[in-house]
Amino acid sequence: MNPQRPEDGRRLHFLQALGIGPIWQRRDVSSPDTAGQTAAPTRIADAAKTSMARVRDATEEPMVAVALPPRATAMHSAWDEALPASLPPATGPRPQQPVSSDAEIALMDWSTLQTAVAQCTRCSLCRTRQHTVFGSGDAKARWLFVGEGPGRTEDQQGLPFVGPAGELLNNLLAAIGLERTENTFIANVVKCRPTDAEGHDRAPTAEESAACRPYLDRQIALLKPTTIVALGKVAAVTLLKSDPKAPLATLRGTVHDLSGIPLVVTYHPAYLLRKPLDKSKSWRDLCLATDAYRNFGKLPI
Repeated sequence: MNPQRPEDGRRLHFLQALGIGPIWQRRDVSSPDTAGQTAAPTRIADAAKTSMARVRDATEEPMVAVALPPRATAMHSAWDEALPASLPPATGPRPQQPVSSDAEIALMDWSTLQTAVAQCTRCSLCRTRQHTVFGSGDAKARWLFVGEGPGRTEDQQGLPFVGPAGELLNNLLAAIGLERTENTFIANVVKCRPTDAEGHDRAPTAEESAACRPYLDRQIALLKPTTIVALGKVAAVTLLKSDPKAPLATLRGTVHDLSGIPLVVTYHPAYLLRKPLDKSKSWRDLCLATDAYRNFGKLPI
């Protein structure tokens, strides 16, 4: 990272705001701005080993410390005013009509899928929602970020990751040169807000996740992302179909293979708000995801 370049200086500001630093940058690493332009290897497993080997060998190579600039006094987020018109919040009435089958969902185009989500009654979460949350971002994105489910603010606005957790996610994206409306799409495992008996947010159940999984699978199939980042344990376990009892630590730190797409697991932004000291671990996860993106390029599904 070259602090003399405007875009790198901007990222250093975001890293400063996240409390991450100083940043060590290997001299031979190319800029993430060229990510996605390199040729894709044929096997994820081989490239993942290469990626991890680079991390192990880093201590033997020349390193340069980049001093962070003074702390930014304010972080303004205007993504919600700049959302593309092609991806409006999935709102509207809930007409009584047949529930879409998994096979039907697997054949839907983007517009039909949005409509199906807006009218979905596949599980009991439809009874208490205000809005479904289909997702937001670039419909041709190469990066896909997946969380667990909408919270209260997301349910009110019909958009994913708004409020403090959304602001932190914006900063994390900016730190690796991404933004919500370009080359990035953000979705959730479930499209309706899960609540407990007192009306508080909770994690979705396995049954709720399974009911919504065909929608997420179709989003992945239509987007054809180059890299997927699972935000939190629920998203990781659902996407990888791993043991729900497995600690998140056992899923982090490696590049997983999701049907030919590299997938990296990191913490949910809401968790990082409660445990800010783990932001540095999340930063390492995102660097691993960036490395995977650079190595794999544009992958066919």
